[in-house]
Amino acid sequence: MPSFIANAPGGPTSASQPDNIITNDGFFPDLDVIAMRDAIRLDGTVTDARLIAATVDAIIFVNDQVKELKASAQSAGHSCMAAIPAAQVNRQSVLISHYLRAVYCTAKADLIERYKDYDTTATSLDDKKLVGFLANGPDEERRNAAWAISKLMGRHQVTVELI
Repeated sequence: MPSFIANAPGGPTSASQPDNIITNDGFFPDLDVIAMRDAIRLDGTVTDARLIAATVDAIIFVNDQVKELKASAQSAGHSCMAAIPAAQVNRQSVLISHYLRAVYCTAKADLIERYKDYDTTATSLDDKKLVGFLANGPDEERRNAAWAISKLMGRHQVTVELI
């Protein structure tokens, strides 16, 4: 049975977009928009232009949060994040995995906040689940991004709840 992916008006998502890579600053890894779209489970309702804008903002934010990591790595002679000695999982540095998670989660939080007013009428059970997701989603994504940044910086993560 063929799969169906709903696309935004104006055509399919950019599977054929020749320039699907968002270049980074040379130290941190570049990001593949198609891989990101798949990893954070975005359908065609989020246009490539919005995804790229949210991702660029997320890259700027995360790069600023981990600038000390970059400075210490460069002073140790590492020209890029991939050159920093680190454990490998699935043939990729765990540092790069944490970095990508931080960027993906930050961008997704931003996108959820922007689409929050898209449709919150909750006319069906599925709509009610969506409204609940939109209400909690940005906070959870920002928490995941903060944890990924903490792991990159070698800090412990702490969850505090007021009673």
